[in-house]
Amino acid sequence: MNTKKITARRLTAEDVAQLGVADQIFVSASTEDLSFECHAPASLTRPGKDFEGGSFVAKTVFGETVHVLPDSEEEPGVWVEDGKGEEIEVLESAGVLLDLALFVPGGDAESLGKLYAAARKAFGEGVVQRWSEDSVAVPDVKIDLFEERARGRKSASSERDRRFVDIYPTRAKYLEPSDGWRFVQELHKPVVDDTPTI
Repeated sequence: MNTKKITARRLTAEDVAQLGVADQIFVSASTEDLSFECHAPASLTRPGKDFEGGSFVAKTVFGETVHVLPDSEEEPGVWVEDGKGEEIEVLESAGVLLDLALFVPGGDAESLGKLYAAARKAFGEGVVQRWSEDSVAVPDVKIDLFEERARGRKSASSERDRRFVDIYPTRAKYLEPSDGWRFVQELHKPVVDDTPTI
């Protein structure tokens, strides 16, 4: 297990209430499945002043959501790096798990094999592992993606913002509309310039 020792100070609930989402803190590294006698780098999910009742929610760099009660002696608490504090052990990262959407033209078994072979060549045998693979065929059709207000009147349909032109509908699954807007998909129609030329 890869850990490092740092000097940190335990915070009270009053201290945590002064923190924002950009402040780095350390919370218990334990998960539902594994118990660790060390801490993990984390940040609050929303500013401390927005929490009530002395209970705070933090998200670690490893993607775990942790509920903490800083003033409870029975809990690991919330820590912040401080040279005048005490020594704690922090769990370090072994690497990064990427959740990617890759478009492979053709997408047959041979082209996928070449993709994995190239990744293994770059990072080493046994490092690139196929843990979870969800391969779907992409229909050979393109769409134009627009945004329109989510709570607009029917007559206000002309208020649109064109976001993406000529993309595959599969890619649209990974996009998110702006706040207060929703996506509208239409089949892509190539723009035909019928202006007469001399």
